[in-house]
Amino acid sequence: MNKSIDILTFSAPIPIDGKQRAEDLRRQQATPEKGEQVYLNTLSVYFVISYLRCMGFETDLHKSDSWDVIEQTLMDVADLSLKNLGLLECRPVLENAQFVYVPPEVQSNRIGYVVVQISKSFREAKLLGFVRQVQTDWLAINELQPLEDLLEYLDELSQLQLTTINEDSFNCNQNLVKLQQWLENIFENGWQEVETLLGIQGVKPEWSLRSANSAFISRGKLIDLGKVLREQAVVLVVTLPPDKEQEMDILVEVHPTNGQDYLPPNLHLMVLDFEGASVMEAQTRSSNKNIQLEFSCEIGERFSVKLALGDISITENFAIC
Repeated sequence: MNKSIDILTFSAPIPIDGKQRAEDLRRQQATPEKGEQVYLNTLSVYFVISYLRCMGFETDLHKSDSWDVIEQTLMDVADLSLKNLGLLECRPVLENAQFVYVPPEVQSNRIGYVVVQISKSFREAKLLGFVRQVQTDWLAINELQPLEDLLEYLDELSQLQLTTINEDSFNCNQNLVKLQQWLENIFENGWQEVETLLGIQGVKPEWSLRSANSAFISRGKLIDLGKVLREQAVVLVVTLPPDKEQEMDILVEVHPTNGQDYLPPNLHLMVLDFEGASVMEAQTRSSNKNIQLEFSCEIGERFSVKLALGDISITENFAIC
């Protein structure tokens, strides 16, 4: 690719696949005016793709509205999705233009706006600069920031995104209940012996058997669903076998707190997969003394247990590690 880069602009031929895509989309439009708009928008998006890829940034055109034929028809849109960063709007202008039009529908939900000058032959283009935000339909070309600022800005966003991902991962691991450690009598804060939470008199026969039988490891945690009313608190109990097998059977139960006979009605117990989708669920009626779900997980898997009552919900995250 024959290209020249200086501090202010970037010039190069428009990619062939971009020209083909632009022509295909233009033919699908109802009027010549709309066809010309879509044609220029598509050329500008593909030109920005070629530039950013040269600069080491990952793009995903298929997640952009500008890739969607219907969105192109209904809107004046020239967005490009940058992986993990957001949408960059690529606004086209012709040679000698003093202003670039930024439609109201694209003046939000964008990480920035880059201006692409399309040559009269439609074979070459030039990046004139960018801005982070717009507050007007017509943006003056002489108000654009240079491209080197765009690259620095995208680097800053990338570093911020990486920091956020690392923090989320750290917080997730901090709050993760690691069930294999239970086999070594290592328990996270808040997870107590079941008899302590349910009371000696309140322990059901099956819990007495499990307590006496080393084939079960159980711990419970007090879950406050009421925030104010104490009677809305329940006990979440997790039980697992002691053997370090590749697949682990897990029993999740919910009991009323010591002194309460029944669980609150319409209490939902859900098991979520690692993506947060519900894979099984149980719900209390008017007089349930407990509810439970039983399932199996393999070593390394993660899951969550969610309790929901009205508009209050609590989620506990677990991992077989």
